[in-house]
Amino acid sequence: MNEATKNLITEEKAIVLEKLRDRLVETNKTLNLTAIVDDEGIILKHLVDSSACVPFIKEGAKVCDIGCGGGFPSLVISILRDDVSVLGVDSVTKKVSYVNETGKLFGLRVDTSNRRAEDLGKDQEYREKFDIVTARAVGKLNLICELCLPLVKIGGAFISMKAQTTTEELKEAENAISLLGGKVERVYNYTLTNGSEKLDRAIVVIRKVSQTPKAYPRNNSQISKKPL
Repeated sequence: MNEATKNLITEEKAIVLEKLRDRLVETNKTLNLTAIVDDEGIILKHLVDSSACVPFIKEGAKVCDIGCGGGFPSLVISILRDDVSVLGVDSVTKKVSYVNETGKLFGLRVDTSNRRAEDLGKDQEYREKFDIVTARAVGKLNLICELCLPLVKIGGAFISMKAQTTTEELKEAENAISLLGGKVERVYNYTLTNGSEKLDRAIVVIRKVSQTPKAYPRNNSQISKKPL
């Protein structure tokens, strides 16, 4: 965790994060939201990992989290940054329901959408309407760019959170990023640790510099079979 993130975690917010951990553990017994079930694992691999994107989010931003899963990073962003609004998107109904219910329980500014990202990106209500779009461990960069960049407004940014990003993966995604109206602004490599475990992570910040062509995003099968 970097200093910028540490400064955001007040005692009050730390208590809410602990409640989120406890709720995840309890709910996971019946819903199977995550394979990570131990307290230390949840803290490091979900809570701390999700918080790493927060310093890259501007004040008052409108955020969309693609593939929000059990609420990471969408719930963590909302807890740490009550100045932003967050839309968590996932095609799995039980996960969206959990995020929605948790947001209401904790009084967070989180809405949810139980739709596929490629459908959302074609909807004029959402297309190029977000300051920030996040995706955490969703897939290869060239694939997720087509899901996320159409939702980012010009001047905004797509924040890709990955276990690691290689030079080869970035090169492979160059065409997709350019074609979809983006430009790599920064690649931030860092290590998470709880003293006994170390995890290499990367954040790729892609700035939206021009409109995404109307042909994108394509449907899921086209994205998978013929990556940009």
